[in-house]
Amino acid sequence: MSAPVAPVRLPLVEGGKSYHDITEDIVSPTENAPGTAWVIAFLISVVTLGFGLFCIFWTIYMGIGTWGSNRTIGWAWDITNFVWWIGIGHAGTLISAILLLFRQKWRTGVNRAAEAMTIFAVMCAGLFPLIHMGRIWLANFIFPYPNTRGPLWVNFNSPLLWDVFAISTYFTVSLLFWYTGLVPDFATVRDRAKGIRKRIYAFLAFGWTGKAKHWQRWESLSLVLAGIATPLVLSVHTIVSFDFATSVIPGWHTTIFPPYFVAGAIFSGFAMVLTLMIITRKVLNLQEYITVEHIESMNKVIVATGSIVGVAYLTELFVSWYSGYVYEQFAFYNRAAGIYWWSYFGMMLCNVISPQFFWIKKLRRNITFTFFMSIFINIGMWFERFVIIATTLARDYLPSSWSYYMPTWVEVGIFVGTMGLFFTLYLIFTRVAPVVAIAEVKSILKTAGDQYIGEKANDGDHKNSAH
Repeated sequence: MSAPVAPVRLPLVEGGKSYHDITEDIVSPTENAPGTAWVIAFLISVVTLGFGLFCIFWTIYMGIGTWGSNRTIGWAWDITNFVWWIGIGHAGTLISAILLLFRQKWRTGVNRAAEAMTIFAVMCAGLFPLIHMGRIWLANFIFPYPNTRGPLWVNFNSPLLWDVFAISTYFTVSLLFWYTGLVPDFATVRDRAKGIRKRIYAFLAFGWTGKAKHWQRWESLSLVLAGIATPLVLSVHTIVSFDFATSVIPGWHTTIFPPYFVAGAIFSGFAMVLTLMIITRKVLNLQEYITVEHIESMNKVIVATGSIVGVAYLTELFVSWYSGYVYEQFAFYNRAAGIYWWSYFGMMLCNVISPQFFWIKKLRRNITFTFFMSIFINIGMWFERFVIIATTLARDYLPSSWSYYMPTWVEVGIFVGTMGLFFTLYLIFTRVAPVVAIAEVKSILKTAGDQYIGEKANDGDHKNSAH
């Protein structure tokens, strides 16, 4: 009998790259002039951002009355977008922290851009609660600090205050984690740069020389930050869900919200990472570093989290029916058959049905199909937030106070403006920093052997080791 043959691992770095090839391919986008596609995308993003800033100014100048919110539906478009952006920001920390602790090597092609995406998404999310206050110049009242206001302290029993602490902590740790990973790559760019550009990257690299002591401290700090960030992935969206779960409103007052929100956040975050990475690999010619293997691995996570979200939807329906509580039953009946029925069925189609296509391996590895599905999923996750907020508030206990909400052009403009902010920052990031982690990609070639490289070996040593 012949000896069993181990399954061949598909390559995470294709083309038989040498260390020099990796440096050239990944650093060159930060050194060369931007292409036409980048310039067009950047101009569109800046114009969109400018319109969003105008809408924010208009809101502050004219007041919250420019929005479509009313006495019944006070949380509407702005809080929907806040929760949506926070969810998108979850994938970066998950890919960076949890997969690092589990030593998953497929994270190395996408972790850098995912971390950047986290920072930019949290920045977009943070705008909405501030504007929602109505008097943004009084935003300091949400922070506890020694002052002369006497008893006017923040309410520590409020989940809205918990949001302030959770999101600010999450943003700080994610920023440190992202910047720590960039330090060795900033040193690589510094060594190739000249003039003022060299001075800037020298400052950003913090005197990195690549000594063994530097690598030891870098790896230790990365593990410490990963250990801190991992519980934050679970806690941040759990606390966001408490904004709803700790209320007494039917449809919100449910204990399933924390795990349901976390799974949905990872679900939408991975979809946005796929959207960005599929575009990035094409525009920056990084197909050999962001491979089909990376995309398939991420699609597997989408199948898992999408299935969890689907089970959560069905659990909500069962609990409302089994409870025998007429108001709870009406809340879910209203979602499916009320005035916002289109958002409920859009949510079900995008979040429950569409991810099941990824059980088919051929579709999981189809880049075009994955790209459109990633957009489809994020549309569905926006519908989910809208269903939870607007549909639930539109029909309360008193029929006399029932109302219908429609966003105004100002609200739509602010949301579109945050999209412009997100993509403007991301496009700038692709020009000033390596989109793929150079040091971590090189570590795959050094430690993993032939199972992680393409058909063409780097040198004769790989060929000899294969015999």
